Amino acid sequence: MWSDVIDLRDFYETALGQAAGQMIRRQLRSIWPDISGARILGLGFPLPYLLPFRDECERMMAVMPSSQGVLHWPPGEPGLVCLAEESELPLPDRSVDRVLLVHALESTEQVRATLREVWRVLADGGRLLVVTPNRRGLWAHIERTPFGQGRPYTTSQLNRLLRENMYTPLQVSTALYMPPFQSRVLLRSALAWEQVGGRWFQAFAGVLVMEAAKQIYAGSALRDRPSGKRAFLPMPQG
Repeated sequence: MWSDVIDLRDFYETALGQAAGQMIRRQLRSIWPDISGARILGLGFPLPYLLPFRDECERMMAVMPSSQGVLHWPPGEPGLVCLAEESELPLPDRSVDRVLLVHALESTEQVRATLREVWRVLADGGRLLVVTPNRRGLWAHIERTPFGQGRPYTTSQLNRLLRENMYTPLQVSTALYMPPFQSRVLLRSALAWEQVGGRWFQAFAGVLVMEAAKQIYAGSALRDRPSGKRAFLPMPQG
């Protein structure tokens, strides 16, 4: 179930939302330290995370699902956001180099269709970066934030889902170890929570950040009827 775009905007305007965005952006930057000349697509509600990359990439756009709603972005400038079905992106095949999914995979009812559509628009060798609530983390169980909505994942579940949809997981990071409360003390110590949690308590992070590469060929199992053995053939692109 998709969160309403106004609720998402309002969350990121709070002190807690700003702290959460800052902690997640640290992980995104560590995974994508250089995106010079890349064409970037954000899907879901990626606006709090796209801005730091904007001056470095060749081209950037965001797609917000029709069930969520859309906001104009960036403010006071020509819009870089469109409204579309997450399983029918208005982009040509192999047209983007990087895709960022935030508040998307846990919300859509069309998980596999969405991942295959992202696969379609990714260039060969393109990278997907997924931010999703961690099933074992506290944030997934507190409904007052967007990370408490939808379907959370464990690392193994997310890894398996990506592999089953023609991606090769490359690395996983974590973020959001501070409790999801508006306490000023907690918010001031957010970075300390991240440092301690990232070292000792990774299994209980609030979100998972997993990077995967587009898998150009995938095995399609065919059963040889006389022998009962399986043969694996490459799956063509497209």
